[in-house]
Amino acid sequence: MTTGTSNPQSNIASSQDFVPIKEVKDGVVVLDDGTLVSISLVTSVNISLKSYEEQEVTINAFKAFLNVLEFPVQISIQSRRLDIKPYLEILEERLKNQTNEILKLQTIEYIAFIKNFTDAINIMDKKFFLVVSYRPVVFSAASNGVFGKIPFFGNKSSNNQKNATNDRIIFEEAKAQLEQRTGLLSSALSRTGVKIKTLDTESVLEVFYSIFNPDQGGVQGVVGTPNKHK
Repeated sequence: MTTGTSNPQSNIASSQDFVPIKEVKDGVVVLDDGTLVSISLVTSVNISLKSYEEQEVTINAFKAFLNVLEFPVQISIQSRRLDIKPYLEILEERLKNQTNEILKLQTIEYIAFIKNFTDAINIMDKKFFLVVSYRPVVFSAASNGVFGKIPFFGNKSSNNQKNATNDRIIFEEAKAQLEQRTGLLSSALSRTGVKIKTLDTESVLEVFYSIFNPDQGGVQGVVGTPNKHK
């Protein structure tokens, strides 16, 4: 039996203990087990606004996208309430500088309409993400003399220059494989009419920040809309 007092803070787990992310490097999420993850922002397509022929083309293109899948892929949807306050502030500022009485009255009515509409209906902002992963492996002799797959990158025990160099080499090779997968899926998915943009490090961090801080208010354009294929 042991005696003494224990530090209550030592029993409190950090939020990082529940997030299996080691780091975000070169726009790539590195998990604790060495898996590399790429996140791409994808626009949406309102297929109901298309003609029957256009709908057929879109559906067939999506079928082709599904047919190229040879590895796990995740399509994640982030839904947040849209913060309309910045837009209302712009309108109110213009109202102060408005000299035309008719336009001033119309602006007042428009502001009232927007406030009543947003109070009655929650306007949601949805973002769609294509998540692709790749887990690098190396072959190492096991105790039984059988070669087995051992995750190498992300090994926290590697602390010398040689292992650090090996980690970097494996990371670059795995990143190239991940980019190849992402490029293949982006090319196939873009045929449906959507636009795809692979997120950089800053944008990836903003995505995770909005996920783990849902009480920070509505969405105000955390990640920009993709404007080109990548």
